[in-house]
Amino acid sequence: MSDIAGRALDAIDEASDRLIRLSEGLHGDPELSFQEHRGAEAVASLLESEGFVVTRGVAGIPTAFSATAGSGPLTLAVLAEYDALPDIGHACGHNLIAAAAVGAGLGLKAVADELGVTIRVLGTPAEEAGGGKVIMLERGAFDGVHAAMMIHPWSYDRLESACLAVDQFEVTFTGKTSHASAAPWEGVNAGDAMTLAQVALGLLRQQLSPGDQVHGVITVGGEAANIIPGLVTGKFMCRSVTREGLAILRPRVDRCFEAGALATGCTVTVEEMGPAYSHMEQDPELLTRFRGHAEARGRRFDLDDEDAPKPTYSTDMANISLAIPSIHPLIGVEAHGAVNHQPAFTAACIGPSANRALLDGAATMALTGIDAATDEALRSRLLAG
Repeated sequence: MSDIAGRALDAIDEASDRLIRLSEGLHGDPELSFQEHRGAEAVASLLESEGFVVTRGVAGIPTAFSATAGSGPLTLAVLAEYDALPDIGHACGHNLIAAAAVGAGLGLKAVADELGVTIRVLGTPAEEAGGGKVIMLERGAFDGVHAAMMIHPWSYDRLESACLAVDQFEVTFTGKTSHASAAPWEGVNAGDAMTLAQVALGLLRQQLSPGDQVHGVITVGGEAANIIPGLVTGKFMCRSVTREGLAILRPRVDRCFEAGALATGCTVTVEEMGPAYSHMEQDPELLTRFRGHAEARGRRFDLDDEDAPKPTYSTDMANISLAIPSIHPLIGVEAHGAVNHQPAFTAACIGPSANRALLDGAATMALTGIDAATDEALRSRLLAG
């Protein structure tokens, strides 16, 4: 191990207790998308106390921040997520993502001057819903970044995944309430409109292209059994293998909701819940470097070598990957059979296995950043954009 790498790892090891406390604090105080005021401040404050220059409220988002250290020409970004899910908290392990990002930033800061790099830890809210990274990208928060990195907890180690492009939107049918027994003919049934739309979606699925998905949940379904519902609302997602495929899928899905409105006489409104997430294209060379460092710490990627089916999900990190060389590998925690977005996975994102994933993620990202700065060919490619 080079002296530079050793000092970066020493810096992470020295901060390990603080990183674990940060992770545990976020885990115990989950906040939803764009509401992560305490979490964003906890992450930003720790970076500030470690010598980073922190700018809060970047891109016009109160819970986004940028923390910088070093002044070299090569700018490496490490991304922190810290939003949670409704009811089940950090069932995607964003507490670990945030703490690992801080750890990687501290490791790289310790050797930034020798590497000729600028380290930028970006606090990116609203990954679960709202597309914080997409908004930050559009508003210039990623300007000047040559490579971006983050890790994501999973129930096993995996380099590659089938990251799907996704639209998230809320559909509202508006009809007219009435007494369901005394005068049902006076009502316009918004529940029927939603039912017809869901039947249409179910039939559409037979004709969907491989990899296309549609799913949703009813959030407002009516007031009582004896009232014709005049307002019914649902939140829906449609996904496709690429953003080009998503552009084809979405109009077909919209027509299902239009059909429900047409058949019942209701009106339908569709409100986007944030920008579309694209498919992901990770940087192969950076990912290979990450793999080598992760394997040196005992991580295994046999499923990638066996070409096993790739896990599917969506993330706004995908949009960053199409604009900037990026990696987003999955790092395993002992989940005892649970998967992301289950309460049992929330429990898995704290404790010894989770802490190991946190520190492994921080170390491997820091070492990958050192490779990006010291390998002449890789550095030149990143600087050239």
